[in-house]
Amino acid sequence: MFDLLLEFTAKDGSTVKLRPVKEEDAEDIVKAVESIIAAGEFIQKEAPRTVEEEKAFIREMQQKGNMYLGAEWNGRVVGIARVIRGELQMKKHTGIFRTWLAREAQGLGIGKKIMDYTDMWCEQHIRKLSLTVFSSNEVAYQLYRKYGFHEEGNQKEQAFINGEYVDELWMAKFYK
Repeated sequence: MFDLLLEFTAKDGSTVKLRPVKEEDAEDIVKAVESIIAAGEFIQKEAPRTVEEEKAFIREMQQKGNMYLGAEWNGRVVGIARVIRGELQMKKHTGIFRTWLAREAQGLGIGKKIMDYTDMWCEQHIRKLSLTVFSSNEVAYQLYRKYGFHEEGNQKEQAFINGEYVDELWMAKFYK
Protein backbone atom coordinates (compact mmCIF):
# COMPACT_ATOMS: atom_id res chain seq x y z
CA MET A 1 0.00 0.00 0.00
CA PHE A 2 1.21 3.49 -0.86
CA ASP A 3 0.67 5.55 2.29
CA LEU A 4 2.80 8.56 1.50
CA LEU A 5 1.94 11.75 3.38
CA LEU A 6 3.18 14.89 1.67
CA GLU A 7 2.91 18.02 3.79
CA PHE A 8 3.84 21.44 2.43
CA THR A 9 3.28 25.16 2.87
CA ALA A 10 0.86 26.66 0.34
CA LYS A 11 1.40 30.04 -1.30
CA ASP A 12 -0.84 31.67 1.33
CA GLY A 13 1.32 30.31 4.18
CA SER A 14 -1.16 27.63 5.23
CA THR A 15 -0.28 23.95 5.64
CA VAL A 16 -1.59 21.40 3.14
CA LYS A 17 -1.47 17.63 3.53
CA LEU A 18 -1.71 15.25 0.61
CA ARG A 19 -2.60 11.78 1.83
CA PRO A 20 -4.68 8.73 0.98
CA VAL A 21 -8.35 9.43 1.63
CA LYS A 22 -10.18 7.75 4.51
CA GLU A 23 -13.84 6.98 4.92
CA GLU A 24 -14.07 9.89 7.37
CA ASP A 25 -13.29 12.23 4.44
CA ALA A 26 -16.47 11.28 2.57
CA GLU A 27 -18.56 14.21 3.83
CA ASP A 28 -15.86 16.78 2.91
CA ILE A 29 -15.51 15.23 -0.54
CA VAL A 30 -19.26 15.29 -1.18
CA LYS A 31 -19.54 18.95 -0.10
CA ALA A 32 -16.60 20.00 -2.27
CA VAL A 33 -18.02 18.15 -5.29
CA GLU A 34 -21.34 19.94 -4.78
CA SER A 35 -19.59 23.32 -5.04
CA ILE A 36 -17.67 22.30 -8.16
CA ILE A 37 -20.82 20.98 -9.84
CA ALA A 38 -22.56 24.26 -9.00
CA ALA A 39 -19.79 26.14 -10.84
CA GLY A 40 -20.69 23.98 -13.85
CA GLU A 41 -17.42 23.96 -15.71
CA PHE A 42 -14.77 21.31 -15.36
CA ILE A 43 -16.13 18.29 -13.52
CA GLN A 44 -17.81 15.44 -15.37
CA LYS A 45 -20.54 14.87 -12.82
CA GLU A 46 -24.09 16.13 -12.55
CA ALA A 47 -24.68 15.07 -8.94
CA PRO A 48 -22.38 14.09 -6.10
CA ARG A 49 -22.47 10.70 -4.48
CA THR A 50 -24.18 10.43 -1.12
CA VAL A 51 -21.84 10.22 1.86
CA GLU A 52 -22.53 6.48 2.13
CA GLU A 53 -21.86 5.97 -1.59
CA GLU A 54 -18.59 7.90 -1.26
CA LYS A 55 -17.53 5.76 1.70
CA ALA A 56 -18.21 2.62 -0.36
CA PHE A 57 -16.24 4.09 -3.28
CA ILE A 58 -13.28 4.84 -0.98
CA ARG A 59 -13.31 1.23 0.28
CA GLU A 60 -13.48 -0.09 -3.30
CA MET A 61 -10.55 2.11 -4.39
CA GLN A 62 -8.48 0.81 -1.47
CA GLN A 63 -9.41 -2.84 -2.11
CA LYS A 64 -8.41 -2.57 -5.78
CA GLY A 65 -5.05 -0.93 -5.03
CA ASN A 66 -5.92 2.30 -6.79
CA MET A 67 -4.66 5.73 -5.76
CA TYR A 68 -7.21 7.97 -4.07
CA LEU A 69 -5.53 11.06 -2.70
CA GLY A 70 -7.06 13.80 -0.58
CA ALA A 71 -5.79 17.38 -0.37
CA GLU A 72 -6.43 18.51 3.20
CA TRP A 73 -6.41 22.30 3.70
CA ASN A 74 -7.71 24.19 6.73
CA GLY A 75 -8.79 20.91 8.30
CA ARG A 76 -10.91 19.59 5.44
CA VAL A 77 -10.47 17.79 2.13
CA VAL A 78 -10.81 20.37 -0.66
CA GLY A 79 -9.47 18.32 -3.55
CA ILE A 80 -8.76 14.81 -4.71
CA ALA A 81 -6.78 12.89 -7.27
CA ARG A 82 -7.45 9.34 -8.36
CA VAL A 83 -5.67 6.81 -10.50
CA ILE A 84 -7.95 3.94 -11.41
CA ARG A 85 -5.90 1.07 -12.74
CA GLY A 86 -7.00 -1.09 -15.63
CA GLU A 87 -9.11 -3.96 -14.32
CA LEU A 88 -8.28 -6.47 -17.06
CA GLN A 89 -4.91 -8.22 -16.72
CA MET A 90 -3.91 -6.92 -20.15
CA LYS A 91 -4.49 -3.34 -18.92
CA LYS A 92 -3.13 -3.50 -15.34
CA HIS A 93 -0.16 -1.38 -16.45
CA THR A 94 -2.45 1.57 -17.27
CA GLY A 95 -4.42 4.04 -15.23
CA ILE A 96 -7.01 6.77 -15.72
CA PHE A 97 -6.36 10.01 -13.84
CA ARG A 98 -9.10 12.22 -12.42
CA THR A 99 -8.61 15.24 -10.20
CA TRP A 100 -10.41 18.32 -8.95
CA LEU A 101 -9.74 21.13 -6.52
CA ALA A 102 -12.37 23.37 -4.92
CA ARG A 103 -12.23 26.96 -6.18
CA GLU A 104 -11.23 28.42 -2.80
CA ALA A 105 -8.12 26.20 -2.77
CA GLN A 106 -6.97 27.03 -6.30
CA GLY A 107 -3.94 29.18 -7.01
CA LEU A 108 -2.08 28.01 -3.90
CA GLY A 109 0.26 25.51 -5.57
CA ILE A 110 -1.82 22.51 -4.49
CA GLY A 111 -2.42 21.30 -8.06
CA LYS A 112 1.32 21.07 -8.73
CA LYS A 113 1.90 19.09 -5.55
CA ILE A 114 -0.96 16.75 -6.48
CA MET A 115 0.83 16.13 -9.77
CA ASP A 116 4.13 15.45 -7.94
CA TYR A 117 2.40 12.96 -5.64
CA THR A 118 0.67 11.28 -8.59
CA ASP A 119 3.99 10.96 -10.43
CA MET A 120 5.56 9.25 -7.39
CA TRP A 121 2.65 6.81 -7.17
CA CYS A 122 2.63 6.05 -10.89
CA GLU A 123 6.39 5.44 -11.02
CA GLN A 124 5.86 2.57 -8.59
CA HIS A 125 2.60 1.14 -9.91
CA ILE A 126 1.89 1.69 -13.61
CA ARG A 127 3.49 2.32 -16.99
CA LYS A 128 0.92 4.62 -18.66
CA LEU A 129 -1.39 7.25 -17.21
CA SER A 130 -4.23 8.71 -19.29
CA LEU A 131 -6.61 11.59 -18.67
CA THR A 132 -9.09 13.82 -20.41
CA VAL A 133 -9.33 17.58 -20.16
CA PHE A 134 -11.73 20.02 -21.77
CA SER A 135 -10.15 22.34 -24.31
CA SER A 136 -11.67 25.27 -22.41
CA ASN A 137 -9.68 24.38 -19.27
CA GLU A 138 -6.43 26.03 -20.33
CA VAL A 139 -4.93 26.11 -16.80
CA ALA A 140 -5.27 22.33 -16.37
CA TYR A 141 -4.13 21.65 -19.94
CA GLN A 142 -0.93 23.67 -19.40
CA LEU A 143 -0.29 21.96 -16.07
CA TYR A 144 -0.58 18.53 -17.68
CA ARG A 145 1.76 19.55 -20.50
CA LYS A 146 4.27 20.81 -17.94
CA TYR A 147 4.15 17.41 -16.27
CA GLY A 148 4.97 15.53 -19.47
CA PHE A 149 1.53 14.61 -20.81
CA HIS A 150 1.02 14.66 -24.57
CA GLU A 151 -2.18 14.63 -26.60
CA GLU A 152 -3.33 11.29 -27.92
CA GLY A 153 -6.70 12.32 -29.30
CA ASN A 154 -9.38 14.96 -29.59
CA GLN A 155 -13.11 14.38 -29.34
CA LYS A 156 -14.57 17.38 -31.12
CA GLU A 157 -17.45 19.23 -29.43
CA GLN A 158 -17.72 16.47 -26.83
CA ALA A 159 -19.22 18.70 -24.12
CA PHE A 160 -21.55 21.69 -23.92
CA ILE A 161 -20.26 24.05 -21.21
CA ASN A 162 -21.44 27.60 -20.52
CA GLY A 163 -23.28 27.84 -23.83
CA GLU A 164 -20.40 26.56 -25.97
CA TYR A 165 -19.37 23.24 -27.44
CA VAL A 166 -15.87 22.28 -26.31
CA ASP A 167 -13.50 19.51 -27.30
CA GLU A 168 -12.38 16.82 -24.88
CA LEU A 169 -8.68 16.13 -25.23
CA TRP A 170 -7.18 12.74 -24.40
CA MET A 171 -3.69 13.01 -22.94
CA ALA A 172 -1.18 10.44 -21.67
CA LYS A 173 2.16 10.10 -19.95
CA PHE A 174 4.49 7.10 -19.78
CA TYR A 175 6.50 5.93 -16.78
CA LYS A 176 9.32 3.36 -16.57
